[in-house]
Amino acid sequence: MTTETLSSQPLAQRWAQYREQNPKNRIRNAAADLGVSEAELLATQCTDEPNAPVVRLRPEFQEILLQVPSLGRVMALTRNDSVVHERKGPYLDVSFSGPMGLVLGEDIDLRLFMMHWKLGFAVSEDGRRSLQFFTADGEAVHKIYLTEDSDLGAYEALVAQFRADDQSPELPVEPAPKVPTEAADASIDVTGFRQAWRDLQDTHAFFGLLRKFGVSRTQALRLGPPELVRQVDNEAIDRALRAAAEQQLPIMLFVGSRGCIQIHTGPVARIVPMGPWLNVLDPDFNLHLKAGDVAQSWVVQKPTADGIVTSLELFDTQGNNLLLFFGKRKPGIPEQEAWRELVAML
Repeated sequence: MTTETLSSQPLAQRWAQYREQNPKNRIRNAAADLGVSEAELLATQCTDEPNAPVVRLRPEFQEILLQVPSLGRVMALTRNDSVVHERKGPYLDVSFSGPMGLVLGEDIDLRLFMMHWKLGFAVSEDGRRSLQFFTADGEAVHKIYLTEDSDLGAYEALVAQFRADDQSPELPVEPAPKVPTEAADASIDVTGFRQAWRDLQDTHAFFGLLRKFGVSRTQALRLGPPELVRQVDNEAIDRALRAAAEQQLPIMLFVGSRGCIQIHTGPVARIVPMGPWLNVLDPDFNLHLKAGDVAQSWVVQKPTADGIVTSLELFDTQGNNLLLFFGKRKPGIPEQEAWRELVAML
């Protein structure tokens, strides 16, 4: 069937044919291949029937998340184009301050940016049930999957409570936001930027520093204090994960979408390459990194009140951050010396 013929058909029919021809492809790949968003594909399965496979939810996402702890043990999934972060456990200590939210369980640890959460669905597919949330342009920000230990009754009650009146298969979405243009290096106050970096007292202040001096993330690494930043080869992530696994060194792995940063804290054990993917395949934590998408890898040091904090940071060809990798630490506690030694060897 030609692309022209396929594009003239209703989206639901196009997706059904796509799945028949590509049964192993995930919905994110299908959306890209069909030139639409994930949310638009899901919406094609919404109906007013009580057993519809997809149910549109009212956009009361803070209220929904405050009830997710009732589901018990679930699997949280946050991803970008190149990395998938999956962590099992209960949602605990969910809180919001304006549009910013936190989930602070030992297993599921999230930073939520609710201004980007615009669409939500309850999805039943292949025997799995989930809650899935999207931006206004239909890109996934976070998904919550039931496990065999979850409370199915609590899930069904939550979906019934937040079911939207409109279950139309049509879903208008907004255009994706434009990527800001990077300022010319010559326009940056490099001397001032470097000194402000050296004067940092908190890693969280780094993002304000970028805004103040008008630099992009990768531009900041190029122009940063040379004693605090160094570029390493793109296989460094493989070596760092394997070294952490061998030492059973507790680490922190951050992966973000536009609306959520998901954090794994603890050791990793099983590092498994499969085709283009580098994977962590542990019982409660899975990470899937498309290794070929890593275009830049940097070891970055930031001064804090507790001493230097060191990270391994990965970026794609567009300068998007794919993953942040730290040694396990908490405010008030200096960084582990074993982590610094591991990073020094990269």
